[in-house]
Amino acid sequence: MGLVVAGAVVLPLAGAGPARVPAPRPAVPAAAGLDAVYAAHRDNAREAARMAGAYGDRKRAAVDRALGAGQLLYFDGRGDGQVTEVFGDLARAGRVAVLVPGSDTGLDTYGRFRAAALALHERLGGRGAVVAWLGYETPGTFSTAVATTGRAEEAAPRLRRLVDAVREATGRRARVSLLCHSYGSVVCAEAAPGLDVADIALLGSPGTGAGTAAGLRTRARVWAARGGEDWVGNVPHLSVGLLGTTVGFGTDPVSPAFGARVFEAGDGGHGDYFAPGSVSLANLTRIVLGDTRAVTS
Repeated sequence: MGLVVAGAVVLPLAGAGPARVPAPRPAVPAAAGLDAVYAAHRDNAREAARMAGAYGDRKRAAVDRALGAGQLLYFDGRGDGQVTEVFGDLARAGRVAVLVPGSDTGLDTYGRFRAAALALHERLGGRGAVVAWLGYETPGTFSTAVATTGRAEEAAPRLRRLVDAVREATGRRARVSLLCHSYGSVVCAEAAPGLDVADIALLGSPGTGAGTAAGLRTRARVWAARGGEDWVGNVPHLSVGLLGTTVGFGTDPVSPAFGARVFEAGDGGHGDYFAPGSVSLANLTRIVLGDTRAVTS
């Protein structure tokens, strides 16, 4: 295993936003290899917890402290924070799911994203690893940024490097799937061209910025799903120019016009795609494991 994990994951992400709660700069592991990377970022998270506690932010300190016990490919406690956490044995995994979150996801709300990754990992039952990638500055749900591709364009190179680092960590043997929620589907669409992944699943997507699945320019299978109670179904799927910026993301990914493989997601809402026992989680597990004929539509 080369320096990809130690360098390609860390260096592109080291420029997080200005600090509010004090935290140390991200660690730069002294050696390559997963064990060294995990250890360096665990120590960094623990120091961030100490600093947040001294500052008086008990909530952030608790989050940082919990992450200090995890398998971290990356951790930056500054500002809203960024983290890449691994569940399972990444080095030996034959199947890897990379989860990409949507709006309003940061360290202070990381618990809900982490719960999704844990639910999928539990459902995989030791048959694969899960990587929870909070590696970009997500837009606010009620912000202008959430309606444009700007944040996604900034995030896409980071996601591409993360996928390459994951493949390097597995000896390039693993089958990698991207599971992209909400605005995260815009990020995945920006990163998709030529990306070495087997599947891209768009969950509760407002659109991708591409008119069709073919427009993503990927050899991966492109999947899409929307729960029956997901409010994104009420969002107009438009793309219009406004003051030199394109607002909206175009074609609905679950529409026949887009051309994705639409799968069943049940009656859940926008945050329910990884709910334990749900039909959407069952189908996502099948996609990650490559059991695509069993996916229900």
